[in-house]
Amino acid sequence: MRKFLLVCLFVIGLTAGLFGFMNFQSLAAKGEFETILLDFREDIPQEMVQQNLQAIAKEYNVTPQLDNQFSAKDNVYIIKGNRQLLERLKKSQFAKATEFIEPNYIYHIPNPGKVSRLGEYLKPDYSDDPQSKSTFPNDEYYNQQWNLHSIGVEAAWNQTKGSGITVAVIDTGITKVRDLVETKFVKGYDFVSDRQQADDDNGHGTHVAGTIAQATNNKYGVAGIAYEASLMPLKVLSAYGGGTVADIAEAIKFAADKGADVINMSLGGGGESQLMKEAIDYAHRKGVVIIAAAGNENNNGVSYPARYPHVIGVSALGPDGEKAPYSNFGAGVDISAPGGSDAGKILQETIDPDNKGVAVFVGYQGTSMASPHVAGVAALVKASGITNPDEIETVLLSSARPVKEDGLNYFGSGKLNAEAAVKRALNGKITFQDFFRWLRDNGYLNPGFWIDGGAIALLPKVMMVLGSYLLAWFLRVYFPFTWSWSFASGLLAGSSGLFFLKGIYIFDLPQWPFRVLGSSIPELGNALSGTDAFNPLFASVVIPFTLMAMLLGHPTWKWFAVGSSLGVAACLGISAVSDPAVWGLGSGMISRIFLVVNALLCFGLARLAVKNDRVVGIQ
Repeated sequence: MRKFLLVCLFVIGLTAGLFGFMNFQSLAAKGEFETILLDFREDIPQEMVQQNLQAIAKEYNVTPQLDNQFSAKDNVYIIKGNRQLLERLKKSQFAKATEFIEPNYIYHIPNPGKVSRLGEYLKPDYSDDPQSKSTFPNDEYYNQQWNLHSIGVEAAWNQTKGSGITVAVIDTGITKVRDLVETKFVKGYDFVSDRQQADDDNGHGTHVAGTIAQATNNKYGVAGIAYEASLMPLKVLSAYGGGTVADIAEAIKFAADKGADVINMSLGGGGESQLMKEAIDYAHRKGVVIIAAAGNENNNGVSYPARYPHVIGVSALGPDGEKAPYSNFGAGVDISAPGGSDAGKILQETIDPDNKGVAVFVGYQGTSMASPHVAGVAALVKASGITNPDEIETVLLSSARPVKEDGLNYFGSGKLNAEAAVKRALNGKITFQDFFRWLRDNGYLNPGFWIDGGAIALLPKVMMVLGSYLLAWFLRVYFPFTWSWSFASGLLAGSSGLFFLKGIYIFDLPQWPFRVLGSSIPELGNALSGTDAFNPLFASVVIPFTLMAMLLGHPTWKWFAVGSSLGVAACLGISAVSDPAVWGLGSGMISRIFLVVNALLCFGLARLAVKNDRVVGIQ
């Protein structure tokens, strides 16, 4: 019986494996095309390339041409043809002069499903959620963007908003609707019409771009994920939503050459292309993170280009956090993200699909909408300091919310989590934003802090410093000595006590040791007793005497000890007048006498050290 069960399990596993392999093979083989790609070798002279093109034109009655202006450097030409001509060319003598001959597959916008206008928009409403309301941007429809709330983007924005990152949107182009006017753009290209301006004549690309970097906190419309990033519009899909592998491959290389950090491709098809794979590998080598939609056919296995190596394939989630009914799954899904469903779509401003050129807020659903969520978070991760594309992918996948039971790989590594991704990217790093926020939250950006209590507290500190220099001048009159940087440093340290370091501490370590080391002498009582009064131990000759005992034998640092002793003398003398409070002694005559006596002892100690040095020098 046991052997029978093992045999059954083996047969089932083998059948499933063969089915998956056949599905992969069929996906790679199927795909529509109208033209054929001829990628001539780059190590042969141009004269030979032209001779081959002329011979092909004559023999097969076709007209070879460059796909676009960028194809010339890669020797990529296209001709019209079907599968029969493709097979004939592969077996012809011309194949020897090419790297490969393959279909110029047409990839499409994944079917976006139903579209909702703003007035009929179905969505969860998070406007009353107290956890996120404090970090809500002021965009008027942000409360309807359940998708951004679900990935924890508000917490991620506390760390970064994507500044300095460029995201290339390879799609139908981008039209600068009102909510994209304030978004930063870099130059792109229209590979369909071979021109610089890459406007959108479909609406899909503008919608996708909005999710990535729609202007945010502008009291209008909706928000984008990495809204301080720049967008690079690359149009490869025509108004009807289709485009060729040749154009898409050139757009990928264009993005990599022009400095894109992230590429989003909300498009797909069924044909595997060597030209596309090489373009993706090229971009990956140049440090670009590439994200693509899994497809909307509810198939077991994602479409291309999401299926290629070095591409993060994204499946779609509905508002309930479950796999969207249309989303492809299985092989090639690396992560899942909000894509919408009939219960709640992805809202953005784009051009009206029915009245092109007119801006409108609409809700789309599809893996096309899921992919830009990952692209936006990838931009946040890269802005946080992770530059290697493989490391960025690791951060995205390892920070995703895992799904325990996912036998058919609906979710890949899990559900996109912007907050956790950015935290993981920043793990062990202290960014300028962190430091600035820490200064702000702890009051260090308040001018009053830097004078440690205001102008009234500043005057005694200035007098302490000036007083220490006056004592030093007085001492030099009777016991001449050489002024040095170590002596001057001691005067400054003793008189001011580096008061600007008050309260600095590191992470969760106890604060008081750092305050003892870094706070000023007048404030050291605060470190131990928790009050503003002097601690009698530190408001005495004890610290200068200890420094003198430790450093007197050193030819340079002994002058730091002497300077510190004079500085403390000035500090205690001025404090006896301005603020005589001493812990345990009050703030009356007793504490004043205590401070004056110790000030005199400190001056006497410095005088003794200088006199002794003078006597030794004479001998």
